[in-house]
Amino acid sequence: MRIPTDALPPLHLAALSAALWLTGCAGLPQPSDYAAAAKADVAGVSAWSALDVGTPSAYLDELIRAPALDALLDEALAANPNLQQTLLTLDILRAEQRRTGAARRPSLEASLTGEKDEDLDASYRGTLTLGWELDLWRKLADQYRAAGKDVAEQQALSESVRDTLAAELMQTWLGLIADRRASAIERRRLATLAQNERFIIQRYRSGLGTLEDLDSARTSAARSRASLAGYEESAAQRERLLRGLLGRTDAVPIATPAEYPEVALPLAELPAQTLGRRPDLRAAYLAIEAADLRTSVAYKDLLPSIDLQAALTDVARSPGEALLGDPVWSLLAQLTAPLYQGGRLRTAVEIAKLETAQAYEAYRETLVDAVTQVGDALSLERSLAERQTHIATALAAARNNLAQYQRSYRTGLVDILELLIVQRTTYDLEAELDDLRRQRLDNRVALGLALGLGVRE
Repeated sequence: MRIPTDALPPLHLAALSAALWLTGCAGLPQPSDYAAAAKADVAGVSAWSALDVGTPSAYLDELIRAPALDALLDEALAANPNLQQTLLTLDILRAEQRRTGAARRPSLEASLTGEKDEDLDASYRGTLTLGWELDLWRKLADQYRAAGKDVAEQQALSESVRDTLAAELMQTWLGLIADRRASAIERRRLATLAQNERFIIQRYRSGLGTLEDLDSARTSAARSRASLAGYEESAAQRERLLRGLLGRTDAVPIATPAEYPEVALPLAELPAQTLGRRPDLRAAYLAIEAADLRTSVAYKDLLPSIDLQAALTDVARSPGEALLGDPVWSLLAQLTAPLYQGGRLRTAVEIAKLETAQAYEAYRETLVDAVTQVGDALSLERSLAERQTHIATALAAARNNLAQYQRSYRTGLVDILELLIVQRTTYDLEAELDDLRRQRLDNRVALGLALGLGVRE
């Protein structure tokens, strides 16, 4: 329903506005409790089980002190396509917020029309119109604030994408080192097996061995070559993945050190501090606030609105004289109140309320994932440390056992099959220990990401 109020005296218009204000305020909805519930959910998280050691770290990229890795991180943050798309989405939302804010400001329009009758001279009408919607219920302000929450949410999501990219690059880099170390271990195994073949041939020529011993050694060597080919392919795939994270399309090899770098163990602080740093959780909370504001806007769409319009109009015989002579001004106040729209506005309110509830459940899902990630990483650190200790002990014993079997084989006390089994066990333990070291370093990066450590800007 539209009620023109240009004929109302100013005092009557003011009284009507005051009455609408009181009536509308009485019907405005109260904010939902989802934001408060989200804060309570974080406060209810149990404390982490502490580790024996830990280093306070402010940034994810401080966990590994390696200049070569720092250079790769800088390159990825500047050129990774996925991250750049996320940042462009942030710029788009900032522009959307500016456009939303423009609705709160007055609009100014100018028009010029001309007409000419057969028996009359040409005449020109110039009009300058100033319009402004009176934001009685702060609906426009809520829309602007909701757009601001969208911007803040996307900014947090951009931080999350950046941190995840950094962690993935660090883990891929460590994995590439591990693949190349595994290849090196397999080459040493293959060299040992080749030496066995030569020794068996010498013994056979001396009448001390059989050709069956040579077949056994060659079988082990063929199996080792197959494993080596697998490690080399794994390294090639991981290097391609690393180039993809860097945004490269070339095939330039990426150099890695021969030894693993030191990876600090991040300190697990209290849940409230840890979860407060996680950008994905902050983004989920901001989504609740944005949905809550849009619910308020949907409610306020049910209330009347007042549009003010002031116009200057002049008629002249030339375009240059229009609005420059003696223009006529007019003031129009228009009251608009929705009466019946087939339930569209009420349905919009229900949808907004459901979307707020949906945003809260998304927040809970993110919170559960965050708590699970921290718990898994802390537990895995303990498990890998224990396994690494036991495998190191087993490897030391296996190496001593191998030295004894090599001496016994040379003197004919054991056969080649026994020696090959001990050699295989020794190299398998060495490869397993190296893989456990890689898993432990990889998990420390994952723990840092789970604890909300970000990348330095």
